[in-house]
Amino acid sequence: MRTSTAHPLWEQFSRDLAEAPDTDAVAAVRDKYLSRHRGLLSLEMRQLGKLPASERPAAGKLLNELRGRVEAALEERLQQLRGGEREQLLREEAVDVTLPAYRPPPGGLHPLGRLRREIEEIFVAMGFRIEDGPEIESDYYNFEALNIPAGHPARESQDTFYVDDSLLLRSHTSPVQIRTMENQQPPVRIVVPGRVYRRDAVDATHSPMFHQFEVLVVDEGIRFSDLKGTLEVFLQALFSKQTRIRLRPSYFPFVEPGAEVDISCFCLGKGCRTCKQTGWIEILGAGMVHPRVLEMVGYDSSRYTGFAWGMGVERMAQLKYEIPDVRLFFENDVRFLRQF
Repeated sequence: MRTSTAHPLWEQFSRDLAEAPDTDAVAAVRDKYLSRHRGLLSLEMRQLGKLPASERPAAGKLLNELRGRVEAALEERLQQLRGGEREQLLREEAVDVTLPAYRPPPGGLHPLGRLRREIEEIFVAMGFRIEDGPEIESDYYNFEALNIPAGHPARESQDTFYVDDSLLLRSHTSPVQIRTMENQQPPVRIVVPGRVYRRDAVDATHSPMFHQFEVLVVDEGIRFSDLKGTLEVFLQALFSKQTRIRLRPSYFPFVEPGAEVDISCFCLGKGCRTCKQTGWIEILGAGMVHPRVLEMVGYDSSRYTGFAWGMGVERMAQLKYEIPDVRLFFENDVRFLRQF
């Protein structure tokens, strides 16, 4: 009796399967013999109808046995190949446990956070207290209590972010000065760091959100010379002992008299692009607290005097770290941040 292994297709299939080097080649062999429409074994089974009726059962049984052997051989070959591929993959992806561990680079303070901490430490060493306040402020604390009248340009919507008719994103940290004085009698010595918001177009020196420091001192006998001396101590601690300051008369609604404060340029007067060949860099606004501001919080302006100044942290950082573009502080470029 003829067996399935003696069938010519089995011999041909066995050769093709033995030559299949990978799972894709085995799949091609499967299609060659078992494909429903073009498979060689499928074509053989279609020929059964042409055989005499007496021969059909034996021929059909033979072909079914052959099909079973073919399918079993294909599955066995696939298992062999998959096992070999898995072993090869494991060899390629093996981890050498004797290698030293990978250590991710340590993080660091953002340059603005780093400078803020340095400024706070300078003031704390000088006896100041750090205060904080809300970033959404009322019109009263942001403007009116600071002697900024109703018609002042700073109160217009093209300069200030209004939440509604009476609330806004604070445009400076000065409102915290008012809140502190309302809840504390002199002496007052505070420094107020925080975010502020103004409708500025974004460019190399401006941003609609930036950081400020406000400084306030109120006590009996505070004079303009105290303001100048405190400024010198702070700026020399922040930059260098060689830093000199220059005060120029200026107007701010909440101080009288007011002054623009310049520092000597790092070029030591030789003239450079930073100071525009003048030897001086404008850095902040300052002045003696306006008597009306003191009276708004219930202080006796005939007894108490004080000084205040405000400065931009980004401005300080650009000068201290020689950063040409303020946008670098907010873009989170790791290449920039890794320098600090």
